[in-house]
Amino acid sequence: MKNSIVLSFFLFLSLGLSAQVDLIESLDGNKSELEEGFEFSPIIDLEATPVKSQGASGTCWSYCSNSFLESEMIRMGKEPIDLAEMYTVRNVYEEKADRYVRMHGYLNYGQGGALPDVIDMYRKYGMVPYEVYTGLQYGTDINRHGEMESMLKGMLDAVIENPNKQLSTAWKAAISSVLDVYLGAFPSKFEYKGNSYTPQTFAETFVGINPDDYVQITSWSHQPYYQPMVIMVPDNWNYGLSYNVQMEDMITIIDNALKKGYTVSWAADVSEKYFSWRNGIAYVPVKEVKDMSEDEVATMFSGPREEMTITAEMRQAGYDNFTTTDDHGMQIVGLIKDQNGKEWYKIKNSWGTGNNYEGYLYVSKNYVRYKTISFLLHQEAIPAGIRNRLKM
Repeated sequence: MKNSIVLSFFLFLSLGLSAQVDLIESLDGNKSELEEGFEFSPIIDLEATPVKSQGASGTCWSYCSNSFLESEMIRMGKEPIDLAEMYTVRNVYEEKADRYVRMHGYLNYGQGGALPDVIDMYRKYGMVPYEVYTGLQYGTDINRHGEMESMLKGMLDAVIENPNKQLSTAWKAAISSVLDVYLGAFPSKFEYKGNSYTPQTFAETFVGINPDDYVQITSWSHQPYYQPMVIMVPDNWNYGLSYNVQMEDMITIIDNALKKGYTVSWAADVSEKYFSWRNGIAYVPVKEVKDMSEDEVATMFSGPREEMTITAEMRQAGYDNFTTTDDHGMQIVGLIKDQNGKEWYKIKNSWGTGNNYEGYLYVSKNYVRYKTISFLLHQEAIPAGIRNRLKM
């Protein structure tokens, strides 16, 4: 314990992209004593930037997709730069405010977002480095957006009530002013490494991606396969399109991406008791947790276990009955195998480094089959056959 008392805190049972305010910074000592039961060896281990913490904010979507962009810089032979997650978040708050008012409040206005929001905001507003825009202007050293979110939503609801019978020309500037106060003034021009940049010129000079190269993939049987579709989840506020593929195609695409050196930004349900941040393990046990004995529950993460066979019908049922929900965004950065030869994905998270694997998790392919909402990647990472079927 390094001569200090470390308090045990949160158990992740149900977390949403728009409701992750319980995600305070990770603390040392939050590690399981059962980690010796797994023996992992790398198959593919792609380079990624250091693990961060999103703090007490529901901004995982920005953390994972900006981390994904940092890995893209590495893949393209560029020096990775610590990108400003809160710059993306600020732009989404403003864009979402406009849509919230236009929809008369019938839209989810909160901290959450979708994986492609980072690409969309990059396209429209460019990017800045973290050192230029930390987003921490309100008396704390971690992201803590509850007060700001409530204030913004209250203002927007007042606008929608329309007490003047005609919307003013000032409300957007008022929203922007609140964001200036909490997150920092919009960095329309800044100094970096001795030169002056705008967000657009910084993005072009240092990041250098083409936003048109990136696509989102999903898999649901209630919509036609190999066609674009809108994933109906609350945080898809921008109604972004995803390509709908068959369940096994998801695994084929992710494996192909990793083999070709591409990482993947991944959105998934993490509300199940067989997803353990503390242990750094997620898989789908053969038996439902509610049907397990106390000993089976206690040893669920003590080593490799047999998994349930996942079907497309099971996957769809989870989405339809809300047991698979749009909870959390992470980054897939590698492929590993356990002592039995079974393959798992190596996942970079944004909850700090206080678990068994210094902020990483190992997630089974069956968990990905079952609990994936969507994933974002470079379209060249998709196998040519699937790409042709999608008419890319």
